[in-house]
Amino acid sequence: MRTNRRAEQSRISMRAVVALATAVVAAVAVTVFVQNDQGEASAGPVAANAPYQPNSDHDSGNAGHAASGRTDAAEGQAASGPQPVTEVDKTFLVAVRQAGLWEIPAGKLAQTRASSEQVKRAGLHLLDGHSKLDQLVREDARILGVDLPDEATPEQQEWVTNLENAKGAEFDRMFANVLRASHGKIFATIGEVRAATQNDLIRRHSRQANQTVLDHMEVLEDTGLVDGSTFADVEKAVQPK
Repeated sequence: MRTNRRAEQSRISMRAVVALATAVVAAVAVTVFVQNDQGEASAGPVAANAPYQPNSDHDSGNAGHAASGRTDAAEGQAASGPQPVTEVDKTFLVAVRQAGLWEIPAGKLAQTRASSEQVKRAGLHLLDGHSKLDQLVREDARILGVDLPDEATPEQQEWVTNLENAKGAEFDRMFANVLRASHGKIFATIGEVRAATQNDLIRRHSRQANQTVLDHMEVLEDTGLVDGSTFADVEKAVQPK
């Protein structure tokens, strides 16, 4: 009986030794894996649910490579030389500048001569939109070396004179139709410029001009004063030649 009990105790002891040895081997393997993966062993035990702590040297290296890639791309673009500025691009910038030179005064006139609140509102949109576009066009023209005029075209100056000589309902109708016709024609031109230009500044400028002109067309249409003949005139002007 004692012999059997001793044999049983011996077998239990052997199983404990085996289990302990297995645990030691597993611990050594985990330590080696952690050292190989992170470059250094942890100074103490890590909880199973502890958040991942990135290796600062490794992550800094990745950030450095990413920043270097962005820098290389920027240098590559700079090395490609100045982008072309076509005659169409130049004409576009001149047209934007001249639009502001007469539409800003027209927007101001609407605040004192219009009898319709919708027309006054449209005038405010013109003041705001073309003030911003005028600043942008002068900046882009300076960068691209394009000379801009300081006066609107003779036709545009005549429109302003006609508005100055009108008031009330007459002013409202003239304002809505003349400006809606002008915006409709330049709106089509903006699309052509944006579709063909190879210059990033002109692309940016045409996008901003497109948004501004679209807003102005909509507020002018909201006056309810734009005649069908005005739309027909624009349609005729923008038809493909």
